Amino acid sequence: MGSRPYRRRLAWGAAALLVAGIAVPAAASAAEHHGPSDVSSRTPKNAKNVILLIGDGMGDSEITLARDYTVGAGGRLDMDKFPMTGAYTTYSVDKDGKPDYVTDSAASGTGWATGRKTVNGRISKTPGTDKPMTTILELAQRNGLATGSVTTAELTDATPAVLASHATDRSCQGPADMKACPNDTIAKGGPGSIAEQSVNHKVDVLLGGGRNRFDQKITEGRYQGLTVAQQAEKLGYQIVTDAKGLSAAKSGKPVLGLFAPGNVPVEWTGKNAAVGGTAAQRCVTSNPERKAGTPDLESQTRKALELLNTGKGKKNGFFLQVEGASIDKRDHAADPCGQIGETAAFDRAVKAAREYAAKHPDTLVVTTADHGHSSQIVPLEANPPGLSSTLVTNEGRQLKVNYSTNTPGQSQEHTGTEVRIAAQGPQSQRVLGVTDQTELFTTIRTALSLR
Repeated sequence: MGSRPYRRRLAWGAAALLVAGIAVPAAASAAEHHGPSDVSSRTPKNAKNVILLIGDGMGDSEITLARDYTVGAGGRLDMDKFPMTGAYTTYSVDKDGKPDYVTDSAASGTGWATGRKTVNGRISKTPGTDKPMTTILELAQRNGLATGSVTTAELTDATPAVLASHATDRSCQGPADMKACPNDTIAKGGPGSIAEQSVNHKVDVLLGGGRNRFDQKITEGRYQGLTVAQQAEKLGYQIVTDAKGLSAAKSGKPVLGLFAPGNVPVEWTGKNAAVGGTAAQRCVTSNPERKAGTPDLESQTRKALELLNTGKGKKNGFFLQVEGASIDKRDHAADPCGQIGETAAFDRAVKAAREYAAKHPDTLVVTTADHGHSSQIVPLEANPPGLSSTLVTNEGRQLKVNYSTNTPGQSQEHTGTEVRIAAQGPQSQRVLGVTDQTELFTTIRTALSLR
């Protein structure tokens, strides 16, 4: 049956409800005119560009917590506004390919980066034989696209690492960190550390933290005696360390942004959850440990898009991954304010991506998470056995959040739940229903027609 009779029935039903004095949710009215079928009818079949946004550890509970606190229970974040929404499974595997039901970020990132699952801790290499697997960024480069990676973690952390490196273990981030990857060393004929590989790949835009990894000296191979940052300069990179430098970066040469010695400090602070709970608190929307001039994730995303939309990117298109990394890191620490602030910062990056796509409809935008995490919203009268905190939301209401995936004093844990995936643009319908993380690789490859 065609859409027009259905719309007439929907409009008649809404009118009848209004006559009866029953309010019709705004979403129902909006869906009538801007539903998925309308969006897909205006969308090109193939994408020129892909923007993939990863909220690390951003399960449904983390999204709901940020929504409730910042825009209210009835409000909507920018990441809630995609026309296509589904869920995907996130499990990793053991060396024999059997399911490991709770993934880490290395294995999960490898899933969408390569289309294949691997063991926890491994970066874009096979689970049993430890062989490199081609990544979506490598395919994009082979097809002439510009590429970029933006993160609030170290640029050598697991999620950015899966795109432009292959390592037996995620810990092998700099030349001095190769103990767990003896066969990946340059002396053994390997590609070197994650930092060395990232710049050797000549990714057009690399923005994040982790300056200490790039200050490590290379001990083997062509660039022996240089730091990784000096290697990057030899390869033509512009190196920037603050918002002013980022703003001044020009297209035509690759850009390496190193905005913190380690992970970029979070935007919000507050009291961590505690045994027996905390007094009701409002989050502090500043962090004295965050150095003045540190660009936020939104401004990094906007600059990355500006840089990628020139030269070969303007002609051939681009692939960009953006990670809100410390949603996960503050969830591990049972820090609800830090976690919410990073989710809000990530949501602003989502807004920037969607605004770019509104002007460039041949852009596929996908937002998702790598795995679920531990925070749960519970009744105020609940007495969780682990850590909990009570927050006062922007609506002036109290909300209790619980962290009980590990013993108090230990790092809170990932969970094995499926997580949200949402999209707009060419091939966005592929995220509907329940899929697997590895299918995101195929969605991006299909959208960009990568060979």
